[in-house]
Amino acid sequence: MKTLATSLLSGMLIVGLAADQPSSQSTAVTRADYDRWKNELSNWGRWGKDDQIGALNLITAAKRRQAAALVKEGFSVSLARDVDTEKAIDNPQPYERSMLAIGSDRFGVAFHGVAHTHLDSLAHIHYNGVFYNGYRPDEAAVMKRGGHERNSIINVKNGIFTRGVLIDLPRLRGVPYLEPNAPIYARDIEAFEKMAGVKVSEGDALFIRTGRWARRAKLGAWDTGRNGQRPGPSASMIPWLKQRDIALLGSDVPPSVAPSDLAGEPGPVHDFALVTLGVHLFDNCDLEALAEAASARKRWDFLLTVAPLPIRGGTGSPVNPIATF
Repeated sequence: MKTLATSLLSGMLIVGLAADQPSSQSTAVTRADYDRWKNELSNWGRWGKDDQIGALNLITAAKRRQAAALVKEGFSVSLARDVDTEKAIDNPQPYERSMLAIGSDRFGVAFHGVAHTHLDSLAHIHYNGVFYNGYRPDEAAVMKRGGHERNSIINVKNGIFTRGVLIDLPRLRGVPYLEPNAPIYARDIEAFEKMAGVKVSEGDALFIRTGRWARRAKLGAWDTGRNGQRPGPSASMIPWLKQRDIALLGSDVPPSVAPSDLAGEPGPVHDFALVTLGVHLFDNCDLEALAEAASARKRWDFLLTVAPLPIRGGTGSPVNPIATF
């Protein structure tokens, strides 16, 4: 037994060390690669020319039943940050809150960016005016109408109910958090899958923990914007995301490494996921409590439930994703 335990520990250390080593495969992505992927990997038309929910189509009735079966003890944990009303370099537009009366208050927020936990709709990012599935709105009409006719968050009004999978890369590497500009590669995800005995599959919501909030708690806030530094997926991960057919992607930062590893594209994974793959994104989740809960149970998949605000024409919504074990 002692020999077996020693072997397992050695194996985990080798996996962790391997994740820090340079890949034997090239991770360099060129503009030509990126442009070619927009055609080769596109989900446009996959669910019809009128589709407005993209990869959420992968969350079938069977997938929901599979996710429901993951609930064994009924323990739930939030994946959202507490509402942050304090201005900081990584929170330039904090929540606005005022008490209107002893039993009434008001909130306001510009939720996109790098501070607040939110879900991006497919009306959030575009390539030269073209959004997911070829939606090409007139900007003046959108502004006058006060929202989008297509691809908005209203399409997710019935909520999200699927299998969630946590990939905890600091735990893989034996560190409390990744460094601010650390790129994440497909090999890192697969190393964690092997170590944890879990595999990301079609229709899953994939969450990648970088340890951002643990680092912030220890060292303070820093610029995590596109022109700053943040750990996140390398552009080279894009084909892997398509191959695994995930329904949603989330992280404790907007999921794209900064500075970008693709010249001229400040957020290649983030933008490609929304526009080309039709994958809704969770930005700025707090995955610390989830990581502890998953580690304690040695379970890295769970039931994910999310109910975005039903904002007609909206580019996204603040959310409180819930993991239930």
